[in-house]
Amino acid sequence: MAPSPTLIVVYTPALEACRAFYASLGLDLRDERHGTGPAHYAAVLGDGAVFELYPSSPRRTTGALRLGFTVDPGLTIDGTTLTPGRHLFHDPDGRTVEVHVPPA
Repeated sequence: MAPSPTLIVVYTPALEACRAFYASLGLDLRDERHGTGPAHYAAVLGDGAVFELYPSSPRRTTGALRLGFTVDPGLTIDGTTLTPGRHLFHDPDGRTVEVHVPPA
């Protein structure tokens, strides 16, 4: 069996702005907190992997990272309906996010 991701954690100084950005891609980000850990957001992706957004700290940051997501045809971002194909966006921290829209 080929390895597949089960967890992606992104640490951000712009937690709420990143939550809004990734939610606009269709991620169902929900509030979470484990014990005395920090409040954060988590979404289960289509393949069962978990994507989490945590507040960054001096010891925990996420530097350069490029992410890619396949989204539903007809997704609208900032009032523009995305056409089939590849689209590049930047999240509030400046990370490149590739969005693939399959044909309808």
